[in-house]
Amino acid sequence: MTPPIVERALALAAARGFTRSCMAEVGALLHVLAARRGILRPGEIGTGCGVGAAWIVSALAPGVAFFTAEIDPDQAAATRELFAQDEAVTVLSGDWRETLPLEAPFDFLFLDAAKQRPDLDGEATLALLTPGATIVLDDLTPGRTGTDPVRDFWLTHPDLVATELLLTPKSAAIVAVKVKA
Repeated sequence: MTPPIVERALALAAARGFTRSCMAEVGALLHVLAARRGILRPGEIGTGCGVGAAWIVSALAPGVAFFTAEIDPDQAAATRELFAQDEAVTVLSGDWRETLPLEAPFDFLFLDAAKQRPDLDGEATLALLTPGATIVLDDLTPGRTGTDPVRDFWLTHPDLVATELLLTPKSAAIVAVKVKA
């Protein structure tokens, strides 16, 4: 069953012509991971119209603060309005490198944007995480051959335990846990 806030986020994305929202399979994964006991500081990089955020927020314990950063000010404003009734949700407008470190450390993070250049952003992203934190990256193409800097960074980093999950025949995600400070 799709949570009502997710339905509203999907409607917002459709109304705005935003086509890069996370797939239902990714949303279901986020929902399950966010529902785990002990998630106290979840966040997201790249909210778009809030679909991924809605999957996460709908599974969190009541009152758990959630932070998401969106670089596009119009998207951030629309998503802020979507979550206006939930005081625990903070939609930050601006570059995540400037906005999210002020709210860190996170124990759960959805890396929905800025994952294509781990040579530039990987260590900064890891610095947002507390030891034991879970991070999720989506939009990976299964069976990709050749060098893949995203997979190379996240699946082999010495501070992480990670795996790649096939979500559909054409889409995969990485789920990793930070094991070192």
